Amino acid sequence: MRDAVTAYVALGANLGDAGAALRRAVKALDQLPLTHVIQASSLYRTAPLDTDDSGREASAPGNDYLNAVVALETALSAPELLDQLQQLELQAGRERPYRNAPRTLDLDVLLYGSARIESARLMVPHPRMAQRAFVLVPLAEIAGGRVSAGQLDAVKHQAIERLGSLTA
Repeated sequence: MRDAVTAYVALGANLGDAGAALRRAVKALDQLPLTHVIQASSLYRTAPLDTDDSGREASAPGNDYLNAVVALETALSAPELLDQLQQLELQAGRERPYRNAPRTLDLDVLLYGSARIESARLMVPHPRMAQRAFVLVPLAEIAGGRVSAGQLDAVKHQAIERLGSLTA
């Protein structure tokens, strides 16, 4: 068995009862093999955001998102963790009709220990996390050392509202 690492996963949803979907996802993450949730951020509301291929931001159609970040202690490999996250998305009714489509549940591996991974299926650290307040703000809440003041400053123009506890 491999040594456990701390992985950070972003959660988001903007279809159906998004808050309930994120709470169910946290419980499901805690029940994954060789994995336990060790910390969860607050719940945040953000407007849908898209980025073009050059990285420029644009608003996207759809309902506001609810977002959070959780820290996991896991002995799953990064690809195994990704497989498990995608299975949870499917169980929640996730469809991928087009890039950045509204979703019932979105789970992204942000960080996996100190690993740097570049494969066709997985890039860690997540390639767009530094462009998104909905990732950086909740990540900074539970892992302040993983987010710099400069990174937070770069996304301060993006509207984000803290709603309260994710796990309450």
